[in-house]
Amino acid sequence: MLGGRQGHYNPAMRIVMADDSVPFDGYTSGHQPLGGAEKAFASLASALAIRGHEVRAFNRCRFKMTIEGAKWEPWDQMRPLEADLLIAWRKVGLLTSVRQAARRLLWVAAPGAYLERASNRELIDSTGARLVFQSSKHKASFNAWNNALPVVVAPGVRSDYCCEAPIEPASPPLAVATTHPLHGLDWLLDLWPSIQARVPAARLALYSAVLDKGRQGGEVAPEIRPVLDKALALAEAGVFIERPLGDMDMPGVWRKARVHLFPAHADDWLATTLMESQASGIPAVARPLGVAPERLIDGQTGQLVPDADAFANVAAELLSNDELFWSMSRDAKLWQAGRGWDVVASEIEGLAT
Repeated sequence: MLGGRQGHYNPAMRIVMADDSVPFDGYTSGHQPLGGAEKAFASLASALAIRGHEVRAFNRCRFKMTIEGAKWEPWDQMRPLEADLLIAWRKVGLLTSVRQAARRLLWVAAPGAYLERASNRELIDSTGARLVFQSSKHKASFNAWNNALPVVVAPGVRSDYCCEAPIEPASPPLAVATTHPLHGLDWLLDLWPSIQARVPAARLALYSAVLDKGRQGGEVAPEIRPVLDKALALAEAGVFIERPLGDMDMPGVWRKARVHLFPAHADDWLATTLMESQASGIPAVARPLGVAPERLIDGQTGQLVPDADAFANVAAELLSNDELFWSMSRDAKLWQAGRGWDVVASEIEGLAT
């Protein structure tokens, strides 16, 4: 769910959104895990429609349907000739999805270097498109030229994570990690025995589709296998693997946790799960890499730490120190839950003027 209506933008616009990546629709993320970029597409479509705009979202959904006011249409359907705003997702070529659009935005969902290729640069310049990046870290991956119009619009958090349900930390205390196996999880697993030595009863849940597949006997890539083996070997130390959940169920996991352990990665410019755990009221411990410094307030909603020893110390404190946990929990929820998708939709409207 996106939450209720707030201040509306007038006049209403005819908005076309285009993404030809993978099959999903506005219902998908509620029932199964969905990538951050795909979830953003669906969330923004609904938020813009709720604010009174006519939204047509063209992607690889299976059926034509209306979800929270946004009209979802399969990719092979004929697109309109005109729009007030075209929002192209990822691919520069999608900027021509509508022949006549008063404004065009490209929602960048990859490191920005690909935009600098001659053909892409020419199309961006010829359409006058604005380039929307997800964080300052993300924008820094792009070497802008004179005519480029880059802007940062941080994603929002779905209201599923902002509900008023009480936080009830599990006993024994639970830490959660959602990191991709190749984005620092190996480092975290090496560190976990040191954390558990400080809080012997603590458990660590690894929410990873890749590791869950391997745990059940499925094939995993050779570079993933050592991380999977290490996680399985730490079972007696309280480490266990779980299948990621959709937005209807994952907030319940966060409300039982004491800390989000987020190793961070230099190339991570999105960190959707870090925003969601913060909005749920769960403090995080993170290395100051990638976008992590933009997704938490250091010392208030979590802690950015310089090294492994500091990471272990802060993690142990949050697992065991009630006063510290509840203080950071309150601030995390107040800060991140304030950025719902209605706020993002309002900022997108501003770019269309």
